[in-house]
Amino acid sequence: MKFDFWQVTDDPVEKVVALIASRVLGEGARVLVVAAEADQRAAIARELWQAGPDSFLANGEADAAGAERQPILLSDDPTPANGATHLIFADGVFRDSEGFARVFLLFKPEAAPAARAAWRAHDGREDIERAYFAQESGRWVKKA
Repeated sequence: MKFDFWQVTDDPVEKVVALIASRVLGEGARVLVVAAEADQRAAIARELWQAGPDSFLANGEADAAGAERQPILLSDDPTPANGATHLIFADGVFRDSEGFARVFLLFKPEAAPAARAAWRAHDGREDIERAYFAQESGRWVKKA
C-alpha cells in the first residue's frame, strides 16, 4: 500500500481533495473521502461538483441511496461502500484502514505532530510505501 502524507499550507483542503480525486478517477479507480464533520464533507462535495469550468466530479454521501455507485464517496468512516481503492483522510485524522491501494492523509501544519505519529506508527512495515508532500509556491513537491 502507498501511504501519502500531504501537508496542506496554501490551498483549501477541499481543493486538494478535488485535485487528488480527479487524478484517481482518471486512472479508472474510485475514491473514499473521510472527514468526521458533516460541514467539511459538504464543503468538499461543493468543491467536487464545481471542480472545473467544464466538468464536475460526481460524489455522494455514504448514507445516501446509491452510495455503492458513487465514484467519490464521502463518509465519516473508512468503509468503502463504493469499492474504493483510494482513501483520502481529509480531516487530518488517521484511522486504521486496510485493503486500499493508496491512502492520503491531508493535514494542516498544526496537525503535523499527529501526522508524524501516524508516519512513525508504520516504521518497519515492508508492505507500506510512504511519501511526504509539501506545497511550495503553489506546487506539490515530494519530500520523502
